[in-house]
Amino acid sequence: MDPGARFADAAGGQQVEEDRFDFGTDRYDLAVAVGTLDTVNELPFALQLIRRALRLEAPLIGAIAGGNSLPALRASLIEGGRTQGRVVARTHPRIEAPALAGLLSAAGFSMPVVDIDRVTLRYSGLAPLVKDLRAMGVTSMLSDRPPAVTRREFRAASKAFEELGTGGRTEEQIEILHFLGWRQ
Repeated sequence: MDPGARFADAAGGQQVEEDRFDFGTDRYDLAVAVGTLDTVNELPFALQLIRRALRLEAPLIGAIAGGNSLPALRASLIEGGRTQGRVVARTHPRIEAPALAGLLSAAGFSMPVVDIDRVTLRYSGLAPLVKDLRAMGVTSMLSDRPPAVTRREFRAASKAFEELGTGGRTEEQIEILHFLGWRQ
């Protein structure tokens, strides 16, 4: 099962959204969620549904982007928004490692563990970063779409992004939260 139609089709599986699907009770020996749970609308509920579907002693393992991911992009978009007199949400919310561990525990998983892998990327400008994000399909997934970025706003955001860098490159960071919890 996968929330992405292409991935589900390629695996001969079923497209589902983790917070909108009844996986059943005591059916699986393992649940793997790599790069999917960070975009569900109701993460606590999704974790409860997954836990209920696992057999006793079965683990949930996964990884999601979270924490302080894309700080340069977020700061630059704020600066760009100020030129229009509007600062709006343009990235979906991120979850911090301690909060994820707490959600796993609250959903009934025992011995939750969350580890952070930090990946540093370097970009010559904002446009190449946005291009990479679009190619990965990880641009904003907010249900309430913000107003389109104006050219003036993008120029200001690009300038702010470049000012955060040195030597013609701006460092950007992605935090990947790896997690594990057991159904007891």
